[in-house]
Amino acid sequence: MIFRRVRRECSIFRGLKTHARKETQMSNFNTLKTVISAQFARMQQHPMFRVEVDRDALWQTYLSSFPAGTNQIYRERTEYDCSSCRQFVKAVGDVVALIDGALVSVWSVRIPNEPAFQTVMDAMASLVLSKPISSPFLHYERTAGVDKNFEQLDIIGTSSPEVRTWSHFFVNIPHQYVKPKADIPTLLSEKRSTHDVFLRSLQEITLDAIDTVLDLIAQSSLYRGEEHKALLLQFKTAKMEFDSLSDNRAREIFTWAGHISGAVSRIRNTAIGTLLVDLSEGKDIEDAVKSFEAKVAPASYKRPSSLVTKAMIDRAKEKIQELGLTSSLDRRHATLRDITVNNLLFADRTTRAALSGDIFDELASKTQEKANNLDKVEEVPIDRFISEILPRAEFVEVMLENRHQGNLVSLIAPSNPTSPHLFKWGNGFSWSYAGEVADALREKVKKAGGNVTGDLCCRLAWWNRDDLDLHMKEPRGYEIYFGNRHTTSPCGGRLDVDMNVSGETREPVENIFYLSRTTMREGEYHLFVHQYYKRENQDIGFEVELDYLGDVSRFSYDRAVQGSVTVARFHYSHKAGITMIESLPSSQATKTIWNLPTQTFHRVSALMFSPNHWDDRGIGNRHFFFMLQGCKNDGSARGFYNEFLSEELTPHRKVLEVVGAKMKPADSDEQLSGLGFSSTRRDTLLCRVRGSITRTIRITI
Repeated sequence: MIFRRVRRECSIFRGLKTHARKETQMSNFNTLKTVISAQFARMQQHPMFRVEVDRDALWQTYLSSFPAGTNQIYRERTEYDCSSCRQFVKAVGDVVALIDGALVSVWSVRIPNEPAFQTVMDAMASLVLSKPISSPFLHYERTAGVDKNFEQLDIIGTSSPEVRTWSHFFVNIPHQYVKPKADIPTLLSEKRSTHDVFLRSLQEITLDAIDTVLDLIAQSSLYRGEEHKALLLQFKTAKMEFDSLSDNRAREIFTWAGHISGAVSRIRNTAIGTLLVDLSEGKDIEDAVKSFEAKVAPASYKRPSSLVTKAMIDRAKEKIQELGLTSSLDRRHATLRDITVNNLLFADRTTRAALSGDIFDELASKTQEKANNLDKVEEVPIDRFISEILPRAEFVEVMLENRHQGNLVSLIAPSNPTSPHLFKWGNGFSWSYAGEVADALREKVKKAGGNVTGDLCCRLAWWNRDDLDLHMKEPRGYEIYFGNRHTTSPCGGRLDVDMNVSGETREPVENIFYLSRTTMREGEYHLFVHQYYKRENQDIGFEVELDYLGDVSRFSYDRAVQGSVTVARFHYSHKAGITMIESLPSSQATKTIWNLPTQTFHRVSALMFSPNHWDDRGIGNRHFFFMLQGCKNDGSARGFYNEFLSEELTPHRKVLEVVGAKMKPADSDEQLSGLGFSSTRRDTLLCRVRGSITRTIRITI
């Protein structure tokens, strides 16, 4: 027992020495604790966030960063390894605040005359500030850590026990950051979602799109656009600041900044935001605004002015000047002198003489052929016609039919032959079909959002503000018309374009299509046009295309529509396809179009591919041009189309669409105009070829 008492006394002396050392270190720790508490109080005055750091790793960094000999074993653990301080580090050790545009952490402090503590603080701050922000700061308790706790020590040889006070990291948390624990996940999810939407908005929406919408609002071209102006200006300011930041860390901080309001942050998810996104992604301004108006405007709304803005014009003009293309916009009708012989498939004798055409004489075959029966019409695919028949031809004539009005085409050249090229192909030539559309009615329907690839497509066009309606009555009586436009018929048919309900355009179209003939019932179909509401007495009549598997039948009606007009009755069977029962008569009366009488053969002066397939370069769809002697454009030729333009001009296509329409070639007696046929559409052309023999051929395209 004596031995044990001595040992206890020795232990007492050692404990007193350790106690003295701990008292000194506690005094130093209180200095650190006070500085940390003051730092957190400073941070509370600014937006606070958490970063993506593992909290166990953060605690281990705290313990392992003490210099050697400054965090020794006390009893069972190191001196600064306590559960209260650990709770503090895990509760708020990952918190940062945005102060004067920079992130600071609770550890971003200076500890005078305490190099060991400063080493630990620097390591903690470095780890925290290297991590990305994960969410705003919220906590479920009003405090973090434990301010103090007490320990009773029974020391042998003393009359009363000693009570020791231990200090720990501790802060009070303001009420705005304290929420019920069960609510915090939902609240943080909403805040992260807002941040993510805002970041996408800043990354994906362009300043050009914002300026375009602001211009539309300024010229009153956007439905109730003034209501969005303030929000757009706020977002523009945020976008400009975001774009000006030089690194990803600065942009991350900006998107989490508390001064950004919810409305601005979520602009991408609003109707005006979808318009901004559409324009930023390169969607045509007409289509983008139309989509916006479909969401917010009544059906009767009519936009009051053009969608080409001054800012768009200025940007397009600047780009054109930068590329040196100003002179390229001035266009004229092409002539034979503009064309090299390498880009002609055929030229008649007059053309050969004009071109010093010895090369064509070399193409002419001296082979004699037995004359064919002129009453017999051969059917020949156009590729075979070009490769086998054309080289032997001296004269070629084609029948200009009434149905060819949409095939009339003119070749257009730059006024200055040295001008740089506007187009995707390596020359300055373009072409313009009658009616200023590259592929006539089909393209009008396509632009209006109609299906043009179904096995059967029935397309209607007219030229005034009347409300005409296209109807299809199917076997067993089901009728497709505007009243059933959102429903697919039992035969798989549907009306997907319906226009002029309010007389909104003078170029309306409608479209009924059957995606697959396999769903069509066998039997009789009745296609007709009904006058629903008459508004005008000018530009009367209509035209209809019935396109079955690419074989197009065209019908026209040149009188005012009263009641209903049958376009066609036909029988459909899976085996035979379409068999016509009755239809509008194909008018055979001669009329003059582009200075030539119809229903008559006309001399072909030259035959060529479209310029996008010259010089063995194939870019886009190929067209076949039969240029006719005496054919003269009626003044509707267009300088160029947007689909022709080079990729560099794509962002300015809306302005250039207007420019192309205005830069019409001047009227000219000398021009290359005639009939054009696209390789993507089925068609036929009656042709007479004279060489050593004369033969009549129906060319299939």
